[in-house]
Amino acid sequence: MNKTNKNIYYLALGAFILLLIAYANHFNNGFHFDDSHAIVTNTFIRDLKNIPAFFSDPKMFSSEPTHWGLRSLVTTTLAIDYWLGGGLYPFYFQLDTFIWHIGLCILLYFVYKTLMRKSFQAQWVPYLAFAAAAWYALHVVNGETLNYIISRSDVLSTFMIVLSFLIYINWPSKRKYLLYIVPAFLGVFAKETVLCLVITLFFYILLFEKDLSVGDLFKPKNFKTILLVIWQILPLIIVVGLTQVYALTRIKSVPGISNPLVPYVLTQSYIWVHYFISFFLPFNLTADSDLGVIHNPFDERILIGCIFVVALLVTIIRTSIKSETRPIAFGLIWFSVALLPTSLAPFAEVTNDHRMYFPFIGLMLSVVTYAGLLIKRYYYVFENKRNFYYLFFLLFCILGLNAYGIYTRNKVWHDEESLWQDVSVKSPLNGRGLMNYGLALMDKGKYALAETEYKEAAKLVPTYSYLYINMGVLCSLEHKNTDAEQNFKAAIALAPNDFASYTFYARFLMDIGRTTDAQAMAEKALQLNPGSEMALALLLKIYNQLGYWDQLGKTAKQYLTIIPADKFAQQCLQASQTHQRVVIQSMTKVIKPVTAEDYLNQSLDYYNQGDYNKCIEASNQALKLKPGYADAWNNIGAAYIKLSQWDKAIEACKKAIAINPGHTLANNNLKFAESQKKK
Repeated sequence: MNKTNKNIYYLALGAFILLLIAYANHFNNGFHFDDSHAIVTNTFIRDLKNIPAFFSDPKMFSSEPTHWGLRSLVTTTLAIDYWLGGGLYPFYFQLDTFIWHIGLCILLYFVYKTLMRKSFQAQWVPYLAFAAAAWYALHVVNGETLNYIISRSDVLSTFMIVLSFLIYINWPSKRKYLLYIVPAFLGVFAKETVLCLVITLFFYILLFEKDLSVGDLFKPKNFKTILLVIWQILPLIIVVGLTQVYALTRIKSVPGISNPLVPYVLTQSYIWVHYFISFFLPFNLTADSDLGVIHNPFDERILIGCIFVVALLVTIIRTSIKSETRPIAFGLIWFSVALLPTSLAPFAEVTNDHRMYFPFIGLMLSVVTYAGLLIKRYYYVFENKRNFYYLFFLLFCILGLNAYGIYTRNKVWHDEESLWQDVSVKSPLNGRGLMNYGLALMDKGKYALAETEYKEAAKLVPTYSYLYINMGVLCSLEHKNTDAEQNFKAAIALAPNDFASYTFYARFLMDIGRTTDAQAMAEKALQLNPGSEMALALLLKIYNQLGYWDQLGKTAKQYLTIIPADKFAQQCLQASQTHQRVVIQSMTKVIKPVTAEDYLNQSLDYYNQGDYNKCIEASNQALKLKPGYADAWNNIGAAYIKLSQWDKAIEACKKAIAINPGHTLANNNLKFAESQKKK
């Protein structure tokens, strides 16, 4: 190992340690946004035997029909994570994405070194390549991709693109074996962006192997050369193209396409400016922006965007003329090409910060190559070694600040409440963001705050069906059954073909004892989404309760095809033959309660399985250990409500409120019990 390689090795080790420190607080960050349907409720990732089917059945990518797709490589890695962790433990999912990211950055070092040597020969080029790879590894913006687990599609597809590209440029004598096509082929099953590899390879050959500039493309004398370049990469075009066609033909439509094309594309010019600025000033990052399509073509943001795009094209053309600046041109081409898929397909979101992961590879090449040319031009300044140390100190500051930024953003991504609170502050006009923040608050029992967020969201997105589902759930938790039903019906009216509205409405109807009505809603939900675990689970309980043995048997078999080891479904299948109802028991086992909190959890367990007397007993045990335990009194009140013993319920709720006047659940339970007593 020569001195340079040895130094690079030690520098890489230092960068790796810094990377670990930056992401140390991210490994237990939870599931967010689309993770819910692609991971949490996606039962197919819970069995490795499903892996072969991932490559042919788009339904296995998501539990929601509107998100079905063929990102088989992503689903495969998620299934492996689930298997390794033995369940939905975020650590294994986050670690997996992190490892792929490290692998990508190692590949980038060799890519950058090869491309920069096309510009100039110097012994310090490897250090320049290291600086680029390390900066990319620690760039704050990339943390948005790594924290968002389902965005592994960006990481995997980018990894495969870079691996194919590296094989092609570093081993030209091996091209005849077409090995560079293999990673690209796999990458198609991660994300559609792999098609960008075809364009980037075309320009690589044109600039670096044919010694032509971008301007030479328009000269008639070079037409034959262009055809030869296309012929050279034709095997890649065929394989990637056909594979992509196969993937697209497996689905009915591309998920998320909902905006008008022309205004969307014009808006993207401004988004490019936003992405470019974010490379240098990665501030105000948000998981869900409130920026929408700009419909006025004369809006100043559109004008700024168009000027930027023209300036970008001019820069590409000018820097592609000289060989020493061609890596700058190629990097800008990479940046532009990588943005094309999300710029031409009119997705519902005009911008997402995780979309910068792939394009920033090219932009990093351009920026660091330009810095290298400056060093080369003013190399005499660095004859004094002290100035070199200043340069390394500058790099250390850049990496250190980015590491600090990542560590800070990881805190935001920790859970749903912290993430969506950040979104509500930075994107106050995002109705979906406000709704999700309300949902996070509702999950933590902060009902009054959740209701406030829902009302604000309704002003911004009055036709968003999921908002009304969540408002219905909130009203049901507060025992406002009339309001809850109105909200569920509103959700169905807004999205009559969405299974989610019917599913949650069915659960609500079952909870209030309207089992027959719940059956109709659950069956409708299952009709719209035959793979819905929630709809199937509801129907198992409904058919079991009503004694509909034939339907129970069929549903149990259908459920067991999704989760073969589910005990309740197995019991239901047996019950369909013996005609004896299954007694629903808790899946939670408290071996020996020790603390008041243990008894409280046990009381909740009994409450959920419908054993309200035991719920009261466990709560009383908690009160013996902790007399001023408001939650225990509230559980007693809730249990007495289920038993229709209104006086005892009122007494228990009042005791909870006397201890904690702001106890939302106790206040709501008290109001409900008092209203029922009057009736």
